[in-house]
Amino acid sequence: MKKVALLATALAMVTTGSAFAADMAVKAKKAPPVVAFDPWDIAFGAAIMNDYIFRGITQSNHKASVAAYFEPRYNVTKDLQLYAGVAGESISFPNRAAAEIDIYGGIRPTFGAFAFDVGVWGYLYPGGTCYYGGGAVTDTAGNALNAECIANTLTNLNVAKRDASFYEVYGKVTYTVNDSFSFGLNEFYSPNFLNTGAWGNYLSITGKWIAPSTIFGASGVGMYVSGEFGRQWFGTSDSFYGVAQLAGFPNYTAGIPEPSYNTWNIGVGFTYKVMTLDLRYSDTDLSKGDCNAFTSAFNATGTTNVTPINPGGASSNWCGAAGVAKLSFDLTAMTNLK
Repeated sequence: MKKVALLATALAMVTTGSAFAADMAVKAKKAPPVVAFDPWDIAFGAAIMNDYIFRGITQSNHKASVAAYFEPRYNVTKDLQLYAGVAGESISFPNRAAAEIDIYGGIRPTFGAFAFDVGVWGYLYPGGTCYYGGGAVTDTAGNALNAECIANTLTNLNVAKRDASFYEVYGKVTYTVNDSFSFGLNEFYSPNFLNTGAWGNYLSITGKWIAPSTIFGASGVGMYVSGEFGRQWFGTSDSFYGVAQLAGFPNYTAGIPEPSYNTWNIGVGFTYKVMTLDLRYSDTDLSKGDCNAFTSAFNATGTTNVTPINPGGASSNWCGAAGVAKLSFDLTAMTNLK
């Protein structure tokens, strides 16, 4: 009987203990704080460079140039961004335009390791002057020139329209392999490149290697190596850029086939906080004669580089090898202005 009583008592204690445990308050774990999602952001920055190179061709007569941009962004989700922006660069064009003003916008969706960018980019060149002169009152196809074009002449007899503005539609994709390597494919198309009357299509591939963050110890300085190879195709210009026919040469009085070309660049960059110093080599395979025909460079000289589209023989170095040093500052409001 004593054993039975002890067993009953023990069971009662266990049962009571379990009930007490069930009634005890359990300390709740704090939920992780909800990170506020602000869809709006603004990117902005500025740069100074010893030469403004665009697809292998100087836009600043191999002289120093400054640039700045302002780009509002709206993040629909963390993987979908809408953006619009305005940028400006100092230039030295044949028509003596005051500056390049860019207006652009697009969408940037991301799918895993693939980042896309699709949009429209407008290149505006205000303040230009028409140059044709040389005593001509019509172009080579017999179309009448206006008074401004007749009155102004470049010393090398190259010609330039008052307005070189144009736009391109573009698509880009970047594949990020890992924290170190990424590769890209870019496509741009314009129905009227530089207002020459010729369509333009640019296709390029890119690659980038980002060095480990500790490459310079704890200094905070980063490094990358990047390069690009591209091909620029063109159609035929309008008659403003036509040339007089020489014996044995095709008839391009109604317009020239603008010279398609290859271009490439490779460089190394160093980053520190919002600053980037990029040192780059750039070149094309355009001859000096065809470079003159395409650019209408105001400082082209000589008469020996004769080609079917450059019967005057003037040569330009605007499309040749160039070394570019660029110091830029890039910020975003959400990251740098909090």
